[in-house]
Formats: sequence, C-alpha cells, structure tokens
Amino acid sequence: MTIGPFCGVAPAPAAVPRDGCRLTVGVEEEFVVVDRRTGAPVARGPRVVKAAAAVLRGQVQEEFLGAQVEVCTRPTADLGVLRSELALLRKVVGEVAADERCLLVATGTPVIPPGRPPAVTPSERYGRMAARWPSLVGSYDGMVCGCHIHVGVTGRGQALALANHMRPWLPTLQALAANSPFSLGRDSAWASRRYVEHARWPGVGPAPLLDEAGYERLADHLVRTGTLLDRRMIYWYARPSEHVPTLEIRVCDVNADLDVVLLLTALVRGLATALLLDIGDGRPPPDLPARRLHAAHRLAARYGLGGEGLDPLGGGQVPVSILVERLLARAAPGLVAAGDLELTHELFHRVRSAGGGAARQRAAYLRRERLDDVVGDLARTTATG
Repeated sequence: MTIGPFCGVAPAPAAVPRDGCRLTVGVEEEFVVVDRRTGAPVARGPRVVKAAAAVLRGQVQEEFLGAQVEVCTRPTADLGVLRSELALLRKVVGEVAADERCLLVATGTPVIPPGRPPAVTPSERYGRMAARWPSLVGSYDGMVCGCHIHVGVTGRGQALALANHMRPWLPTLQALAANSPFSLGRDSAWASRRYVEHARWPGVGPAPLLDEAGYERLADHLVRTGTLLDRRMIYWYARPSEHVPTLEIRVCDVNADLDVVLLLTALVRGLATALLLDIGDGRPPPDLPARRLHAAHRLAARYGLGGEGLDPLGGGQVPVSILVERLLARAAPGLVAAGDLELTHELFHRVRSAGGGAARQRAAYLRRERLDDVVGDLARTTATG
C-alpha cells in the first residue's frame, strides 16, 4: 500500500526506445520489522523510518501497519545503479532497525505471527481506511509486503496501453516472485500467501482493459460510490501512477534475494520495451477471459516456480519453467535494446537453481523445523542481498 512512486521524483518521460535508449525503472520494497529476540512483527516501523530519514530523507516511508517500512529508489536506466541503491537502502534501514532491537525482513507475509493484531500507523488516511475496513485491518494475517516495479512512460495513455498488453505475462512474474509460504506460524501450502491475503482488499486484482477515458470514468465511479477511499486504493496488478508518469507493476512479493528483484525489474522493462513496439504498430491487446486470467494468477501464487502454471493466452496448463522461457522470449527484443539479455538469462539461471524465495524459506525451516531459522535466513539475506 504505497504512498507514492519513486518517492515523488519524476522520471524522464519515455517513448519507444531507439538507438540504445532505455526506459527508466524504479523499485519500491516493503519490509516487515520483527523483534530480534522473538522474530515476530513489532510496531517499531515509525521509529525506524524517523531515524533512517535523517540519511535517506523521502526514500524511506511509513507503511499502513506499524510493523512495516517501505523504501523506494530514484528512477534510473542502469540496473547496476538500481542494485547498488537497493543495497544501500536496505543497509541503512537495517542498521537503524538494529538500534531498535529489530531485524528487517523481506517476506510477503510474516513467518511468525505478531503477539497481537497489527497496529495501524497513525495518519489521517490510514485511520479512515482502518475505520472503513476493520475486519481486514484487525486480522493477524493481514500484513502483506510487496515489491512494486515502476517503468517510465510518456503519460497515462501509454501506461494504460502497456498495462493492457502486459496482462498475460503478469502471472509468470508473480510465480517468479513468490516468497510467502508461511502465515500465522505455519506453512500455508501457498508459494505466495500474500496473494490470498492481499486479494481481500477492494481494488486488488488484474487490471481491466481500459483506455484513458475509460480509466477516468471507472476511477471516479469507484471513489464516488465508496468502493475505494481514493484513487490510491486502485491496487490493480498493473496501474498508472496518479503522481508521476509511470506504469506500476504490483503483483510481486518482496524478496530478500536481490537477484530476484533485479531479474523481475529487467523482465518488466524488457517486456514493456517489446510491447511498446506492438502498441506503436496499432496491435490490440489480447482480450483474455477473466476467469482464465484469475486462474493463472491463482496457480502462480499456489505453486510459484515449483509446479504447473496456466498459460493465459492459450489456456493450457504447463510447467512454470516453460512459461518463464516464453516470457524471456517475448521480452527478448526489449532486453536486447536495453543491453540486459545476458544478465537476465544469468539471473534466471541463478534463481531457478535456488528454486525461488518460497522454496528457500521452506528449506530453511526443514533443516531443524524451526520458524526462527526461516526468519534468520531471511534477515541475513535481506541485509546482504
């Protein structure tokens, strides 16, 4: 539940890249703040943010719940710069958290449940949200942390066009990012339990096919009827920013391993770059059956990288590894244009070999069947990338 993309720093507008130009990208990461002794979430996030802001200023922000913090990068066209900045943000916030006797943990849902229902961060807007949806706020399993990837665009029209064309590929990105198998202190049997918990909020789900006029009408209707508190509660898996010219991809769990974050960002930019060529040629986006698209997201969250997925375009059920190969092939023209093709294949090989975030969490648990081992591994990886 982000406050603002790129921390309010507007990226340079981007059209179809030519002659080696690359789309700008940026990343927001949400983390759980856990007690160093118990591994359970604690509402010390506002204190961590206040101290870290002395160094990071607007690049660290409070989140909806007091046991969360968010960091966000500046826009850049260089993935090496992006990785370095993400590592620095994690380092600074992690050191401040240590001063508060806490650990910074990158997981889509907390591994160990809090001792009491999570506290809402004091703010006028968050207070209104909590009052409107008390059943969602007061649950022990309502804390979710995502990784939101932004791509610079020329404006809302281009963002919506890209969102329309990207819908078939987002379940595969979701499977790659799955990193929340544990919830309420037990294995949930999902690779991404965050998907399940986040879907309880209004405004969460695949984006509808819309042009700019349609978006304005629908957004106004959702707020006017009270379905959403405001436009910032449009939590579609791909949405245009209300503040800066970006398309925001919101389908990914936060991941401790920076290889995963960089892979997801490279794929989003490569895919966007390739699809801009289709948009420029006037090709319509695929009009997918809603039931099939929802089923593809559900399978991606259920199994992550370790099972079968649903191809939204063809409707067939195939191994997720094949869907990733298809995504790599579709994004290849954009990856080549950005100079990211070799890096992306190398990162995917690393991630596939490790099995992804959900598999890593389960492996950490199986060593001694201790949840604090999972938290410890996540905290160490979050700190080191």
